[in-house]
Amino acid sequence: MPMKRFKKSENPMLNQIKDAVTFIHKRSSMKPEIAIVLGTGLGNMAKKIKTEAAIDYAEIPHFPVSTVESHTGQLVLGTLSGRHVAAMEGRFHFYEGYSLLDVTFPVRVLKELGAKILVVSNAAGGMNLDYPKGQIVLIDDHINFMGVNPLIGSNDDRLGPRFPDMSAPYSKRLMKLTEDAAKGLNLPLRRGVYMGVTGPNLETRAEYRMMRNLGADLVGMSTIPEVIVGVHMGMEILGVSIVTDVCDPDHLEAVDIKEIIRIANEAGPKLDRLLETAIAKF
Repeated sequence: MPMKRFKKSENPMLNQIKDAVTFIHKRSSMKPEIAIVLGTGLGNMAKKIKTEAAIDYAEIPHFPVSTVESHTGQLVLGTLSGRHVAAMEGRFHFYEGYSLLDVTFPVRVLKELGAKILVVSNAAGGMNLDYPKGQIVLIDDHINFMGVNPLIGSNDDRLGPRFPDMSAPYSKRLMKLTEDAAKGLNLPLRRGVYMGVTGPNLETRAEYRMMRNLGADLVGMSTIPEVIVGVHMGMEILGVSIVTDVCDPDHLEAVDIKEIIRIANEAGPKLDRLLETAIAKF
């Protein structure tokens, strides 16, 4: 069956974004400058925000509901380091059964609320063996190995261009400011290439070898769809990972989600301090 097309004036996504924004404005008139997506085990960052409103995802029209352990599932609007921010306590994943339009819908809403900067964080497997558990890594590029893309389908130029450029999806300016913040905190910080996969299973030894050969330093099950949509909408983006397990194919050990969350929780306060300091400079 051919894909249903619509007149641009009838684009249902635009109406859904408007519905969500209108609802959020009823709870908070604040216009966020910076949007933050908090990944697995990293939700404590939201506690640093001087909160004006906290809204459960289930209340926001057309928002999905997070089903993943450690994802609180609410949107927090307030002030952090003197900047107006909107933070997502938990994200959505393709493996939960959502379409990538669903997964990335909140990013479009955050942009429409006023956010020009998007900060995405995640827990990731470390394939670069120089990265120990708990290492914070700036994402300076990525490889989309999910086999899907949130921009497939009819394009509406009011949301972004048909063929967005991806030569530099992660802002050099924001990375430099974050590295300066890390130096001031005496906090070790690395850069790396993030590979996105669908999950939800972790990878095999052969898959890790392949990914390393392709140039990936990190692997995870999120982030890339959000970044693609952020680029599509003209946002300036910072991506950061916490290494939660070492993916050495020659000495691979079984890992479960509770261990991943534990490592992320232990490293989370370091990332909180880093982002608090860096955001003040953005």
